[in-house]
Amino acid sequence: MNKIYLYPLWLRIWHIINALLFVLLILSGVNLHFAAETENLISFDISVLTHNVSGILLSLNYLFYFVFNLLSGNYKHYIVNFNNLPKRMFVQAKYYLLGIFNKEPHPFLPNEKMKFNPLQQLGYISIMFLLMPIIIISGWALMFPEWAPDNFMGMGGIWPMALLHTIVGYFLTIFMLVHIYLGTTGHTVGDLFKTIITGWHLSHEDEEAVKLKTERELKSNARAFPIIFYNPITLTGIIIAIVAAMIIFILIVIEFFSEATNPYTGIITFILLPTILMFGIFLIFFGAFKENRRLLNVGQEARERLPIIDFNNPKHQVAVILFTLGTVILLTGSIYGSFKAYEYSDSDEFCGTVCHKVMHPEYTAYKNGAHSRVGCVKCHIGPGTGWFVKSKISGSYQLLSVTLNLYSRPIEVPVHDLRPSAETCEQCHWPNHFYSEKKIAFDFFTSDSANSEYLVTMHLKTGGGTMELGNNAGIHWSMYIENEIEYYPLDYKRQQIPWIHVRNRKTGKETFYTDPSYNFTMTDSILKSGAIRKFDCIDCHNRPAHKYNVPNRVINSFLVSGLIDKSLPYIKNLGVQTLEYGNIHYDKSYQDIEKQVKDYYNRNFPEVYQTKQNEINQAIRQLNTIFRNNYFPEMKVSWKNYPNNIGHMYSSGCFRCHDGKKVNMEGKTLSSDCNVCHSIIYQKPPNQEAILGTDQQFIHPGGMDKILQSRMCPDCHGAQTKPKTTPIARR
Repeated sequence: MNKIYLYPLWLRIWHIINALLFVLLILSGVNLHFAAETENLISFDISVLTHNVSGILLSLNYLFYFVFNLLSGNYKHYIVNFNNLPKRMFVQAKYYLLGIFNKEPHPFLPNEKMKFNPLQQLGYISIMFLLMPIIIISGWALMFPEWAPDNFMGMGGIWPMALLHTIVGYFLTIFMLVHIYLGTTGHTVGDLFKTIITGWHLSHEDEEAVKLKTERELKSNARAFPIIFYNPITLTGIIIAIVAAMIIFILIVIEFFSEATNPYTGIITFILLPTILMFGIFLIFFGAFKENRRLLNVGQEARERLPIIDFNNPKHQVAVILFTLGTVILLTGSIYGSFKAYEYSDSDEFCGTVCHKVMHPEYTAYKNGAHSRVGCVKCHIGPGTGWFVKSKISGSYQLLSVTLNLYSRPIEVPVHDLRPSAETCEQCHWPNHFYSEKKIAFDFFTSDSANSEYLVTMHLKTGGGTMELGNNAGIHWSMYIENEIEYYPLDYKRQQIPWIHVRNRKTGKETFYTDPSYNFTMTDSILKSGAIRKFDCIDCHNRPAHKYNVPNRVINSFLVSGLIDKSLPYIKNLGVQTLEYGNIHYDKSYQDIEKQVKDYYNRNFPEVYQTKQNEINQAIRQLNTIFRNNYFPEMKVSWKNYPNNIGHMYSSGCFRCHDGKKVNMEGKTLSSDCNVCHSIIYQKPPNQEAILGTDQQFIHPGGMDKILQSRMCPDCHGAQTKPKTTPIARR
């Protein structure tokens, strides 16, 4: 029996404190991660406090360990000896898996010069000098989110830190459990635990006999696998593959038991980590290939160009069985992972939340829109593999653009390579069956002190039908069914259209409309360039799922529903100006809106400010809701950047073509007459009697002088209108 002093006092103190802190962190971390706030075994507040305090103490304890490790020279025990490392690792692994149960002696006995066996060295280096710093840094980033990077690969900086902290936490938990188990494998169950308490290690083996046995085993030619697999590149690939597979398994288990899903877990579990796993497997065989070439060049292995498999050799039989099982497991996992990657990359969460900063405006508009229950891929990809492959190729560039911060602000629209609407929209909507007119009732509020109400009802001549069955009339019939239309846009957003080609599907008659005001001439080179666009649903319905509401219109709906009290003087005008012209920051939008609204009423209507505090606060909350759903300053996004082509009030829309300027060779123009597409049947201007009848002339609330032949609605109401620079004055 040999007695040696292995663990100095400072190391034992650190070890005991570290173990206690680890237990507290694991218990509080699991409690925080899996339990609901009101149903924890330990109260939520106590868990948070315990986790934070333990994390701070762990950081200080690690700093203590790091410094004393250098000062005492203890770090030398962690330096790996790469001489014959793969074989020594194999001998040690064989002992842990088999020899320990047969009561064989430990192949590498600890001594004053080297306390750890090869696997312990690699494990402790990974734990103490890689995973421990990671979990400490990520923990501090979670405790102080302002320390985390603002953006990491398109994700908010806090999410990668949280995910990294969780993954490393699971690894360290597994390490602690394995560490405790191995602590029971001494000469007696408590032998190794006594060692870490007293510092003295008792060796019960004959050191010389053990040393000779280990040396014989290392010198033997017996190998579990062919010699070409014993090289640094293959070893690195094995480590990478094993670590990636373990993390994937842990994340799948977390996903299975967690009720809430994290948008970034899927991309890491089913896309990023499998890529790393396949890279590790590639390194395994690439290293084996290089090692085989090296051996051939030096004339070894009797010119064996490929490994020889001898099924009469029991070890080869075991190797083949293990390789076959590994291949089956890998293929099964690859099939499952590929399906999950496909499923996840087609999910709305993937489209809208992975690149949070970039897609936040579009995803918010989508969730609040009429198509919020229609999956993103149903419109952007549609059925079939062809467009799926195209979308993934396009998505690869988008991911690169986000990673390298190359994307535009705002994101450019329309999407020019979007699938034709006949293959997506018309899977649900079929213009051939739109026969009737659509009745629409508008409830406007003017910008005067009383927020006067103006009611307008009209019939929109949507139309539709088929050539065979009749019932054909209206907008859809003329623009989509009866005729095939092509046009040439001058700008990316397709708002400036100088040339239109119309071909009647039944007669084949072709008509060309041009706009002299553009001074444009169609040429053969343009016709052959592919820039001519075939008209489809998306040319009018260009914001079907990502609509940013115009403040003038959305505030009308809030006034109608009573969410904003219309008795507040000038609240319509004040709301529009606050949203449009105020310097509002997204992160503190409520405070900015509150200041503007309250300052206005306190200054101009002090009696209202005193008596209608509840109504004012309610209006502020609703204006903040409107702002956060429709304005995104960081991405420079609002309704002004994304013109809606349905209608013609706030953007050119219908007037892109029907502006009264497009003329054909016969001198016929595309009319801008209001009654071509809709018929007003009811009007009730403020403080006037209701007017009934069909095809009425619209009564502009600002006076008939506002409607001129040369002026279109967007000229005053559109995004390019110059804003007012003076505040509203009391009248």
